[in-house]
Amino acid sequence: MNSPTSLSTPPPTFTPPSGLTSLGLALDLAPQAFGELRATHEAQVTPAELRERMLEDGYLYLPGLLDREQVLNIQRLVTERIAQGGNSHSSHDLAQNNAPLAELLYTGRMIEFYEKLLGGPVKHFDHTWFRAVAGGGSGTYPHCDIVYMGRGTFNLCTAWVPMGDVPLDVGGLMVLEHSHRQAATLANYLQRDVDVYCTNRQDAPDIESGAKTWQDWDGRLSSDPVSLRAKLGGRWLSTNFQAGDVLTFGMGTVHASLDNRSNRFRLSSDSRYQLASEPADERWIGANPIAHGPAGKIGKIC
Repeated sequence: MNSPTSLSTPPPTFTPPSGLTSLGLALDLAPQAFGELRATHEAQVTPAELRERMLEDGYLYLPGLLDREQVLNIQRLVTERIAQGGNSHSSHDLAQNNAPLAELLYTGRMIEFYEKLLGGPVKHFDHTWFRAVAGGGSGTYPHCDIVYMGRGTFNLCTAWVPMGDVPLDVGGLMVLEHSHRQAATLANYLQRDVDVYCTNRQDAPDIESGAKTWQDWDGRLSSDPVSLRAKLGGRWLSTNFQAGDVLTFGMGTVHASLDNRSNRFRLSSDSRYQLASEPADERWIGANPIAHGPAGKIGKIC
């Protein structure tokens, strides 16, 4: 097996633009606090090497895994929908009845890649998340995906796909370096389920009816990516994403996003993949997944 350094091409000197923020907070852009994602060129490595890198880094950044023109076609389609219907912030509306998006995410290269990574036939969640963040929009708070989809296997992968070129100032995703190794420190957080609620609280009927999505917690690990990095260590890692790139990571990897400081939309999708032989979270499977609605709630006396 090749050494880990052979899995990627050494990047050129990485100099992020000044003034990058997340949740309105200025990020520390010193080399010890902010860096570039390490690129893995999937066609050049074996399945074992992919799994080795995933265990080492907690993510795989895969430049050009998907067809660029196919991605740009989806970008054009979604942009037209936003212009015509104003559904700029609806994951459901922008992903639904979107055959080109489904083809990109759930056939061909994407499925081939996850079968290579996971080592067998795969299944995907039937719910597709789509983000359209307007210029000036705030980033996503730091979190791990397990708290939203942890009722099946932990051996579940998220794919974040930029639908178009997403340089740093447009608000791409960032992962916290080696945060997947922080299971002991984050144990209490990683064991939580965002859809568990207290039946003996005053607002329980609102949760049960769907009038309120969550009681007092929306799954965030922190509202301050700057102090979180200082606490956990490591660097925030991102890059200037291009159409065709994929960033994949596991359920225990802390991630967030940069604010969109540009004058255009940042379009991206999130999709999930696992071995077909392993249990799947029932909230995200089926023709009409129950998601975070009333049917997905679990009540307990607190």
